[in-house]
Amino acid sequence: MKEGLIKDAYEALIKELQTILTIAYIFSVAIGMLFTYHKYKEFNINIFDYADILDFLIAPFSDFAILYFIIGSSVLLGLLILGDTYSKRNYPRAYSRFNFGIDKKTWFNKYRFISFVCLFALYLVLSAQAYGRYYKKQVLESNPILLRFADNETKTGLLVGKTKDVIFLLNGKKISAIPITSFLKEFELETE
Repeated sequence: MKEGLIKDAYEALIKELQTILTIAYIFSVAIGMLFTYHKYKEFNINIFDYADILDFLIAPFSDFAILYFIIGSSVLLGLLILGDTYSKRNYPRAYSRFNFGIDKKTWFNKYRFISFVCLFALYLVLSAQAYGRYYKKQVLESNPILLRFADNETKTGLLVGKTKDVIFLLNGKKISAIPITSFLKEFELETE
């Protein structure tokens, strides 16, 4: 009898773990896409025109700053929700006063959920924009690189980033998008 209960509990746990990991991965990819978009937006590059799906599927793991942010944000969100629940349960009068008494309304739980979601979304967007500005500053302070083409022609500039198929190079105020796998040498992007 006990063996069957343990086996059922184990199978239920594995099923739930698969769901949680899938949702966490989709969440991570979405945050990675947001951060990657803002990283290139600072240079007036619409990365969605140059990247393929694989670039975004590995985005959270290709830049450790994004990965650390995802982990930190998840922990922060969990702590906020736990803190709010703890305050509501252990200090109901203070919690009610802090929320101007609306916690007594029937719609408060929906309002609370929507508030957490909206605040977290705003936090993500503002953080992604800050990350984009930080990344641009890092690129502008970096050392130039030298690219050598198959015909021994060279090009120097600051490495903005790369996708699977394109390298973005900043030279002065011009961004060059250099295809990695074709006979086309480069094409310039308007920066302003």
